[in-house]
Amino acid sequence: MTAIALQLGGSLIAILLVSWLARILGLGGDVRLRSDDEVRELARMANCTFEPVDIAIDRAGIGALLRDKAGRVMLVRRQGVNFVARLLTSHHGSRLDRNLLTIASGERMFGAITLDLGAEAQAWAGSLRRLEGSAA
Repeated sequence: MTAIALQLGGSLIAILLVSWLARILGLGGDVRLRSDDEVRELARMANCTFEPVDIAIDRAGIGALLRDKAGRVMLVRRQGVNFVARLLTSHHGSRLDRNLLTIASGERMFGAITLDLGAEAQAWAGSLRRLEGSAA
């Protein structure tokens, strides 16, 4: 009985130690987009020629849409604990449902995302419709 209690106590201590270490290293944190500046920096890292003039961040901070002067639209979305970005080339796979805009980039690995853009969702859906036929 003592051996089982020691084993249980050792396991509990190990779990608490791993949890503490993960917290110290900043692992498993809440990864969300919090500001236009953060989104702008992510866009620059993904494509150094993309200078956004309009930015719409999802209310939950899981993604964002950006538009540059040339009318190109970039989607930034969370993938795991990182953010990835893609220039969108068409509106295929996009769907507007009130304040929610669902966007599919056309890449299977990138997947689709639904962004809650509030009142801006309709304007961004219009921007995506204008992408038809443009080159990446």
